Amino acid sequence: MDASSTAVIDTGFRSALQRLKAAGRIRSYNKPVSREFEIAGMMKKLDGGPALLFSNVTDHQIPVLGNLISCKENCEAAFGTDYRGIRDLVSRAFGNPLPPQLTAQAPVHENVKLPGEFDLGRDLPVLRHTDGDNGRFITAGIIIVQDPVTGVYNASYQRLQLLGPNRTAIKLDFGRHLRLAYERAQQLGKPLPITVCIGTDLAVQYTAATMGSQMPESADELAIAGALRGSALPVVKARTQPIHYPAETEIALEGVLLPGVSVREGPFGEFVGYLSPEGDAPVFEVSALCHRNQAIYHAINGVGRETIMLRKYVLEASLLKALSAAVPIVQDVEMTAGGLHRFHAVIQVRKTSPQHEGFQRNAILAAFGTLKDLDMVIAVDEDINIQDPNDVEYALAMRMEASRDLFIVPGLRTHEYVRASDNGIRAKVGIDATVLIEEKERFARAPFRTVDVTLDSFSAGDSGVSWLS
Repeated sequence: MDASSTAVIDTGFRSALQRLKAAGRIRSYNKPVSREFEIAGMMKKLDGGPALLFSNVTDHQIPVLGNLISCKENCEAAFGTDYRGIRDLVSRAFGNPLPPQLTAQAPVHENVKLPGEFDLGRDLPVLRHTDGDNGRFITAGIIIVQDPVTGVYNASYQRLQLLGPNRTAIKLDFGRHLRLAYERAQQLGKPLPITVCIGTDLAVQYTAATMGSQMPESADELAIAGALRGSALPVVKARTQPIHYPAETEIALEGVLLPGVSVREGPFGEFVGYLSPEGDAPVFEVSALCHRNQAIYHAINGVGRETIMLRKYVLEASLLKALSAAVPIVQDVEMTAGGLHRFHAVIQVRKTSPQHEGFQRNAILAAFGTLKDLDMVIAVDEDINIQDPNDVEYALAMRMEASRDLFIVPGLRTHEYVRASDNGIRAKVGIDATVLIEEKERFARAPFRTVDVTLDSFSAGDSGVSWLS
């Protein structure tokens, strides 16, 4: 699929689940299961495999869905295309926003409960994930907010810790647009209307995971989601707040972030594998609990593959678009699994003349500027399969000379959760594992003929050798 394609794709949550089911990428667990540690433990045990549907949650009617897009196979099945197709969908979204389309009726409003009619801890199967967590957390909620000054809509993932029947704490990361909107509302002395969408359009989920230079504060992320899907995103007006949000959401929590009110929030097991520390957090007061008939509750383990897979293709598309514009020899990029699809990247370049020498290092530095959380970037030649970590390591072993090709850039900003950093400041590493253009022939690998054969052509039984059969 070309990035300029105008193809329309149905990225609705239930449509994605139907595609996953058809591809055999959903497994159902029908025995009684507890939301206290047990579901999260099963999700962790089977992390990186098919999506898991828990239909018999103890003391609850709403089923829980976990590990939704925790691996390449799930992502491709959910979108109905391969990983390059997913990246192309994301890439086309950045430059072609489609304003959302307001609809009067919405599935999410099939059931609407107001304060006094609901209790978040009772009415939603919110999980307790790890023994170190300080309570139960909503983890797959996408926060929809309209900036009180600019009027721009933003979508982002934030965790919410249950505090009471209609209140949660909300973790706001530094440098994120939601935090900026909250601070602006604080300065105005006003509550900030938001909606928490649980189980919503995949285009919104991917847009909410976007960060860096490709998603500036001025970008309306509901319009970006429309561009990704190729058609305007249907949105509905909240019943209790002056805000719009995706109409086909499974569960929505309408409400406000209260000005001047904070509580202690955390710890919670986060994507880096550690418990994030306790800290002050704003309070979210829920004014309405809305949900579809036969709703499904989507849960994400903080320490899990889905947390990092959510951003893999989004960040790759962002990085490739920025680098291709700045450094013409860049061919492809890979955000590696070992770097949590966030902290390490491999850049594939193609040098065809002596004038291209040095551009690979420009690309490394440009990558650090594009995605602040990148801490190590490796540049390799076009004959290296950047999706194969063994091939990348081969380039390091055979083509990188440390005294010449490894360079360190000190004092740069990374994610504050990186414990090796100094409160989010650390040195970053660039590795040039490319071959000098005049030495390409000397470094060429031994060529083999391409043959048409598969393992199915071979027998696991009779060897044809008498003493081995």
